[in-house]
Amino acid sequence: MIETIVQFKDRLHVDWYMFVPAFLISLAGLVTMNSFSGENQFIFRQSIWLLFSLIIFFVATTIDWRFLRGTKVLVSIFIITLGVLLVLLLAGQFTGGARSWFQFGAFALQPSEIAKLVIILMLSKYLSRRHIEIKNLRHILVSGVYTFLIFGLVFLQPDFGGAMVIFGIWLGMVLVSGISKKHLAFVAILGIVVSAILWTFVFAPYQKARIVSFIHPLADIQGAGYNAYQSTIAVGSGEIFGKGIGQGSQSKLEYLPEYETDFIFAAFAEEWGFVGTVILLSLCLILLIRITSNAGLAATNFETFLGFGVVAWFAIQITVHAGMNMGVLPVTGLTFPFMSYGGSHLVTEWFTLGILSSTKRHSQGPRL
Repeated sequence: MIETIVQFKDRLHVDWYMFVPAFLISLAGLVTMNSFSGENQFIFRQSIWLLFSLIIFFVATTIDWRFLRGTKVLVSIFIITLGVLLVLLLAGQFTGGARSWFQFGAFALQPSEIAKLVIILMLSKYLSRRHIEIKNLRHILVSGVYTFLIFGLVFLQPDFGGAMVIFGIWLGMVLVSGISKKHLAFVAILGIVVSAILWTFVFAPYQKARIVSFIHPLADIQGAGYNAYQSTIAVGSGEIFGKGIGQGSQSKLEYLPEYETDFIFAAFAEEWGFVGTVILLSLCLILLIRITSNAGLAATNFETFLGFGVVAWFAIQITVHAGMNMGVLPVTGLTFPFMSYGGSHLVTEWFTLGILSSTKRHSQGPRL
């Protein structure tokens, strides 16, 4: 037993510059949830999920993940992911107007969170193998097809926020890959033209109204914009130093909906104020800078793209979540990485950090 523990410890490789800020962000989420009410179960359940996530993280750091570079391995994972998303679309748990969950008794699994990591791995493999001829338009189209398959299945749940993150991951990764900006601009213009045609000739008036309320939620604060309006009140009422832990009236009196998930940033800002919010976002920035730094020093293009893809993923969700909580971006229902309530995203994010820690250790030697 002791020998096994020693062997595990020898194989353990933790990048503490990634671990510490991510752990502090998770603790900030727990503290915020604990202040909602003495009778809620969020703090207990999230503590269990965090403990499980940390175990997954430490185990992941001991594994040599270089086998993920193999084409057969990644294609198999990609196909399985598509199959799971398809089954979810047909038979998943219908909650909150979307089929985004598999329900297993008291537990629920959201496959779209895992799909974000899978598309990063798939694009890392594809783009790293074609870095010499990457300016060819064909590579925008092929990588776009891979992305669209997952994007479409997530979008149809419907999970518009998750689909936009997947699109953002693809866009971020192709931008750093060296793909021709002219070709990318052509694709963007094509998308604008198609959108304009759909708006003019296809969308019904009620569909247009939904899109308008999505883009500008505060235009209807008694209807579609109610959540965004309450979150802006919560953020603003925190002022400089906040109201104090457990003193957030918007969340405690339940004016702020989904305060443990979609609007946890607003609940945190109300209690911790501008200073606490700056500290929270600084921890996020430290984490993103560390991942970016490791990606730039990686020995292979696969690890480099993997790191940049994860940065795009986390940065998009942090930015959009904070933006929609402050009323400057559309409400999409995105969680705040490592902080919001929920097991699926928390386990996936910590698992991803475990992979990055491990690849940092094994990705040594001359750059390939």
